[in-house]
Amino acid sequence: MDQTEKMFQELTDAYGVTGHEEDVAGIMARHLSPIAELSYDKLGSIIAKEKAGQKGPRVMLAAHMDEVGFMVKEITKQGFIRFLPLGGWWPHVVLSQRVCIRTRKGDVVGVVGSKAPHILEAEERKKVQEIKNLYIDVGSTEKSNVPKKMGIRPGDPIIPISPFTVLSNKKAYLAKAWDDRIGCALIIDVMKKLSRMKHPNVVYGVGTVQEEVGLRGATTSVRGVEPDVAFVLEVGLAMDTPGINGDQKQKIGAGPALYIYDATMIPNTKLRDLVIDVAEKKKIPYQFSSITRGGTDGGRIHIHGIGVPTQTIGVPTRYIHGHTGILHRDDYDRTVNLLVEVIRRLDEKTVGKLTPH
Repeated sequence: MDQTEKMFQELTDAYGVTGHEEDVAGIMARHLSPIAELSYDKLGSIIAKEKAGQKGPRVMLAAHMDEVGFMVKEITKQGFIRFLPLGGWWPHVVLSQRVCIRTRKGDVVGVVGSKAPHILEAEERKKVQEIKNLYIDVGSTEKSNVPKKMGIRPGDPIIPISPFTVLSNKKAYLAKAWDDRIGCALIIDVMKKLSRMKHPNVVYGVGTVQEEVGLRGATTSVRGVEPDVAFVLEVGLAMDTPGINGDQKQKIGAGPALYIYDATMIPNTKLRDLVIDVAEKKKIPYQFSSITRGGTDGGRIHIHGIGVPTQTIGVPTRYIHGHTGILHRDDYDRTVNLLVEVIRRLDEKTVGKLTPH
């Protein structure tokens, strides 16, 4: 593994469901502390301000640290765990998956179970099993009282188990939590590159919390930065798999995805055009993305104060909001290069021209 792959493994293997992002914040702090001054908002978002003594507009790079997961709701008398989703889940991808319950006494491994298909009626087999009807089996028997012995309590976080894997195509990576650990990795690499060069602005890298349940960390952390311009670093929704029709489908390996719309934000058009101009000048391939349901941290950042010119940029990823996703190394490297080149151009005059009028 090279250093980037090791960072990917470190970030994606880390446990950090919504509301429990401390491990991820610790990883970001270790990577960024040599080049940045660190602080935190009171929800737990990490704010890294570069140390280089730069002056000029404040540029915010935001990526959320939380991953979709679950929370213990209750424990049945038989010792099975009923659970709640944290973030958006499609029940089809939940059943039979291995998970880890993080308790005060340590980590407990279990599997998501349901009624066996052999005893389901024909019509029942055709239906998606709702999460409310699923449970986690940690190996309890009627007399073992395993959950109590292991310290499982309502409110404990539940994390998918899916270790980082380099696929046969050595540039394709399989892991959980690409949404949005890939954004966290982008912050680290972009800030490291910028720390070795002059640029006409002050860069803040922000790992936000609780994005998956309402963009909460973005709401608080943006107040600690007061940015003049912002980039939200995300996954993109790759649609290059069987059964998806359309001519303009995002593909892995075809470059960064520029968001032109999501349900929470219409990006700043002039900032979008600047990104496109730089990409074309530097011959960096790019794609467009639009999401009609769901949003990003940009939904809160762009309406902070009197407004912040904001653009979301994503690394196309297959199978987000599931236990495993796939992305391509070339897309990541190109996104790093694109962000560095754009940020180097964000002087006061350029940022001043981003205002619509």
